[in-house]
Amino acid sequence: MKRTYRQTVSACFIGYIVQAIVNNFVPLLFLTFHESYGIPMSKVTLLVTVNFGLQLLVDLLSVHFVDRLGYRICAVFAHGAAAVGLVSLAILPGLLSDPFLGIFISVALYALGGGLLEVLVSPIVEACPSAHKEQTMSLLHSFYCWGHVGVVLLSTLFFQVVGVEQWPILALLWAAVPLCNGVFFSMVPIAPLVQEDEQGIPVRSLLRTKLFWILLLMMTCAGACEQTVGQWASAFAEQGLGVSKTIGDLAGPMLFALLMGASRAIYGKWGDRFPLERFMILSCGGCIVSYLMIVFSPDPVVGLLGCGLCGFSAGILWPGTFSLASASMRTGGTALFALLALGGDLGCSSGPTLVGLVSGIEGDLRRGIFVALGFPILLLGCLTLGKKTVQRY
Repeated sequence: MKRTYRQTVSACFIGYIVQAIVNNFVPLLFLTFHESYGIPMSKVTLLVTVNFGLQLLVDLLSVHFVDRLGYRICAVFAHGAAAVGLVSLAILPGLLSDPFLGIFISVALYALGGGLLEVLVSPIVEACPSAHKEQTMSLLHSFYCWGHVGVVLLSTLFFQVVGVEQWPILALLWAAVPLCNGVFFSMVPIAPLVQEDEQGIPVRSLLRTKLFWILLLMMTCAGACEQTVGQWASAFAEQGLGVSKTIGDLAGPMLFALLMGASRAIYGKWGDRFPLERFMILSCGGCIVSYLMIVFSPDPVVGLLGCGLCGFSAGILWPGTFSLASASMRTGGTALFALLALGGDLGCSSGPTLVGLVSGIEGDLRRGIFVALGFPILLLGCLTLGKKTVQRY
């Protein structure tokens, strides 16, 4: 059967679902790990740091090996690492004398795959022949949101029907997704990101380019805009609405992820009618309004709606920055996408951390979110500055 680039794009869509699995499945089991294995919660929550810390390291190191090994080999390896990590998660905690060590090794394995997928998937889609790359990029990133929603809903359903104590079976079932998609990736065509008659921009040249630093700052702000509210939405729903954690998870992060996915899918479908930069400027404005709703509204329901508006508004910022970078620095190659992914991940970690620090000092979650209002404002400024700078390149 002849493979087409449409199938390549489909494989990339599933690749983002794989990343959603490795990022969002284990956090659902934190309390189970604590109760079943007697692991302190301080060690359990360390797994999040391990996961995203290793993904950051892979973002940085991938600049040096992806082009040498090739996108196909790296993509197949990334899926294999994710699958092995999920399988070992089901097996190692019961085999080793220290269950936490087994969980730690498993998380480290699939974090390698998740970090590599983040570097690979966007440039592979960008390289595919397409008349509407910005829309395809937005639709691609919506699949992470759908994957997030699917992981939470299907896992919750499994736990209700089969029992949470059977979670190793579910880990094996989730491992089938990267396993099958890795095989799929080994067969689809992959176009070169930089054409043979062109030369990619070296890392040193990127680091000396003003436009690159503007784009990097935009990606950092985009990641912070996403996760600042996304990571704290559950706590905000619990505190503001006085509901249980289960309801808080559904009312906060699920609403956030659904509306973020919806905005990306909408732009993926009808984005040709809206100039990307104008859409991103409006989205920054929506983020600012949503933050103000969360911080200043005395009605917790309005605050929760602000969380949803933030998800919808922030949806285009990450994929939109990728598209702007690809269009304005056409020969940036793997180095450009890898460093932008690094900046995005730094934003994803620094935004929620800033909120947590300020909230801890002030004793009020709303004040922490108010300080994070600087991220969409800064991104708005970068869009204006970048528009003036891009004409040189």
